[in-house]
Amino acid sequence: MLKNLLLLPLFSFFIISIIPKKNINLVKKVGLILSLLIFFYSLLILINFNINFYFMQFQYFIRYLPGIEFNIGIDGISIFFIILTTILIPICLLVNWESVKYRYKDFTLILFLLEFLILNIFLSLDIFFFYLFFEGVLIPMFLMIGIWGSRQRKIHAVYQFFFYTFFGSILMLLSFLIIYLHVGSTNIEVIKLIEFSNNRQLILWLGFFIAFAIKVPMIPFHIWLPEAHVEAPTTGSILLAGILLKLGTYGFMRFLIPLFPYATKFFTPLVILICIIGILYGSLSTIRQIDLKKIIAYSSIVHMNFAIIGLFCNNILGYQGSLFLMISHGIISSALFFCIGIIYDRYHTRVLYYYGGLVQVMPIFATIFLIFILSNMGFPGTSGFIGEILVLISIFLLNYKISLILAISMVFSAIYSIWLYNRMMFGEIKNYNKIKYNKIFYFKWFKKFSDVSKREFLIVLPLFFLNILLGIYPNLIFNVTYLSIINIFM
Repeated sequence: MLKNLLLLPLFSFFIISIIPKKNINLVKKVGLILSLLIFFYSLLILINFNINFYFMQFQYFIRYLPGIEFNIGIDGISIFFIILTTILIPICLLVNWESVKYRYKDFTLILFLLEFLILNIFLSLDIFFFYLFFEGVLIPMFLMIGIWGSRQRKIHAVYQFFFYTFFGSILMLLSFLIIYLHVGSTNIEVIKLIEFSNNRQLILWLGFFIAFAIKVPMIPFHIWLPEAHVEAPTTGSILLAGILLKLGTYGFMRFLIPLFPYATKFFTPLVILICIIGILYGSLSTIRQIDLKKIIAYSSIVHMNFAIIGLFCNNILGYQGSLFLMISHGIISSALFFCIGIIYDRYHTRVLYYYGGLVQVMPIFATIFLIFILSNMGFPGTSGFIGEILVLISIFLLNYKISLILAISMVFSAIYSIWLYNRMMFGEIKNYNKIKYNKIFYFKWFKKFSDVSKREFLIVLPLFFLNILLGIYPNLIFNVTYLSIINIFM
């Protein structure tokens, strides 16, 4: 089943590639149908997944080189990242329905290529192929931001993104080579059985940690993320926040912590210190931003550092909370970036100063945005609350002083979330005087202040449903992930 899941994006890529570029409507319809087919097939895998079995399921492998094989499998940890990926791709295609004005076919091809690479990352059980696909994601994202970015500074953003990631990939490659020469295999299950010396663990841990920390990103490797978000199209921001930031934390869960237990315990105080600095710095930076995308980007840094603290609490509760927070953040941040894309299509600016009084003319949008803003600040009843409270409890069991600092950071989250919503939705409508004295301008004004369309409402509906469902019934995830997380600590 997993082999077929990987072949479907390649099949979709081939089908889209043979459709003429001029027939944009056919590209849109076929691309959407194929992406939904991949999503429903991933749901079929979830239905057939055995939650009472904690080893890898549906394994498939092909021998590639001595000690290196293309080995894929799925467990309770990776299956929800697969579902998150396959549900965001059709959403991205619907987002592009009207916003991409040129080279639409090429954009669709890049989305299916990106889906293929990301699925391989979450399914790979071999470090060599994980490394190839982990770095391969850089290419379609580089093209997406560089070609369809919104401003002239996009070239600077993509090169910054490239060099940060390339620096981490060199260290990860060296660590991978050391493991291969020492073990003679790159299979994760084989490497788990090998005991590395303490000094070697420390070196290998640092190589992998820096590569994953850049992807998250953690302080001081965070500079590329706000720039990339601001310059990326709406689809690029959705994929960056919804999936690509999770590649780093997934690497922590799958490789770093299970393979190097001594080094993980040794560096845990340092990691928690960096995360605390990142959370406080990110919260204060979010408050002072005036670009809407940068506000959500810096808040993403805060939430991802929150998730990393849960991973390094060294208990099952922290792991559960961290994994839940990653999935929740993928849903909430994707919805927030889409909401920003909605008003950008009308205003053509993301500067906060130009917004005000939107609740008077866009009441449906204001309601949708309010729900996801509350989710972003961890309001009870939403999925954002569950992950944060579990991480907070797990760190309290480790050190109550650290939990106090994190509780204060949650207050900052409420400050910048409510402040953002208040400035955008309430107050006077901007440019209202121009409307009263210029009747010709009325038609442009009507389009600018029109509420969400049916297409936009249908896009945000599944994200809204998942957000509330997971907030009310979190065991939907916990029941599936529990045994797989226990397997990590065995």
